[in-house]
Amino acid sequence: MSSLVTGEAVALDLRTASFVSRSLALLLDLAVQFAALYAIFLAVTLGLGAFDSAVVAGLTVVGVVGVLIGYPVVFETLTRGRSLGKLAFGLRVVRDDGGPERFRHALVRALVGFGELYLTSGSAALIASMVSERGKRLGDQLAGTVVVRERVPSLSRPVPLVAPGLAQWAGALELSALPDGLALEARTFLSRAPLLHDGSRARLAGQLASAVAARVTPPPPPGLPAEPYLATVLAERRRRELARVTPTYVPVPAPPPAAYAPVQHAPVGYAPAPYPAAVPQTGGSASTGSGFAPPV
Repeated sequence: MSSLVTGEAVALDLRTASFVSRSLALLLDLAVQFAALYAIFLAVTLGLGAFDSAVVAGLTVVGVVGVLIGYPVVFETLTRGRSLGKLAFGLRVVRDDGGPERFRHALVRALVGFGELYLTSGSAALIASMVSERGKRLGDQLAGTVVVRERVPSLSRPVPLVAPGLAQWAGALELSALPDGLALEARTFLSRAPLLHDGSRARLAGQLASAVAARVTPPPPPGLPAEPYLATVLAERRRRELARVTPTYVPVPAPPPAAYAPVQHAPVGYAPAPYPAAVPQTGGSASTGSGFAPPV
C-alpha cells in the first residue's frame, strides 16, 4: 500500500503496481510497438522503393518516433493513464496526488522512457524501480507519477459470530476501552487465520486475546479459547454499533376515535321557554349582592 496525499490534504491508500506486473505490461506494449514497427518497415520497403533514399529515411524516422513515443503518449492521455499493457493487467498511471495523468505527464514519461528503456536496454529503469519505495522509474520521478493497481482482489471477511452459550456474558461486556485499531487487527487476524501456520496462528491469537482482555471487562469464562473469545467480543461490538446507528422503530398506537354525538335539532316551530330571573332570598344583604338562589 502507498499513501498518496491529495491537494485537499487527504491521504489515499492505493496499492502500487509490483515490478512483475509492470514488466509484463511493458512486454505487451513492446510487442505491440514492434509489430507496428515491422508493419511500417514493410510498407516502406514495398511501397516507397521508387522514392529517394532521404525521403525513405525521413519517413522511417517519423514512423519510429511515432510508435515509440507517440504510442504511449496518445494512449495514456486518452485513457487517463492506461496503455494496452496496463489495461490487460489492471494498472493505471496516476499523479503523486492521486489525480489522473495529463498530456504533459505522459509526454515526460515517454521521452524519458525512450532513453531508460531503449538506449540503456531497460537497466536504468530497473535500477530506479528497485531503489524507489513506490517502484517508480526515472520517467515517473520526473513526471511526478506512480503506477497503481486498479483491479485489487477482494478478500471476503466472514462476520464474527457469538460463540454458543456466551450470549449472556457477551451482553454484559464493557467495550468502551477497546480501541478501533486493536479491533480491526483482531478482525483481520480472524479472516486470515485459516491461511496461517498452526504455530503462528496460536501465537497471534494468544497475543491478541491478551491485548483485548486487558481492555474488556468482565474477563472471559475459564477455558475459553482465544479465537472464540475474539470472535465473541467483535460480534458483540458490531451488534452494538449497528444498534447505535440503526434506530429501532417503535410504532405509536393511534389515539382512540372520539365519541360521536349527533346534534339534536329542535323541531320546526319549537321555541324554548325563557329562563326566569333570579330573585333575592329573604334575609340577604342587598349591598353585597349575595344570597341569590335559583328559582324553585
